[in-house]
Amino acid sequence: MVRRSWSELTTDELYDILKLRTDVFFVEQRIDEEELDHRDREPATLHYFIPDEQHGVAAYLRTLVDEQPSHRDARIIVGRVVVHPARRGEGLAQLLFDRVIAEHGDQPMMLHAQEYIVPLYAKYGFEPYGEVYVEAGLPHLSMYRPGA
Repeated sequence: MVRRSWSELTTDELYDILKLRTDVFFVEQRIDEEELDHRDREPATLHYFIPDEQHGVAAYLRTLVDEQPSHRDARIIVGRVVVHPARRGEGLAQLLFDRVIAEHGDQPMMLHAQEYIVPLYAKYGFEPYGEVYVEAGLPHLSMYRPGA
């Protein structure tokens, strides 16, 4: 597993990350909202990924830091969680979350979960709040995890 800031990413790593994100979010899930939101380049953003020789990147997520919490006291936002279709079912997203929790688990976090994946995040202490809403054309729930 690799963790890098924007300035540490190589061009090949960036390409592989963006390829995976666009293949899954745009082509497979048909999400019609902006993917490149400039948050990738923020100095505090961390990119976590599992390289794959055949597919470039097998799994990915990023963590963002907001100066002003958008829910309660959560300044850490987990997002863009994605696993290559050929590598699903191997527990790769769980490996990414294990690392994020190990590094940031003492801090409150939040995320916007596609509704079907809520049980995975619940295993890591994230609790849904609010109602189901549509984001990027898919049902989502906001989730919060207090710091340890």
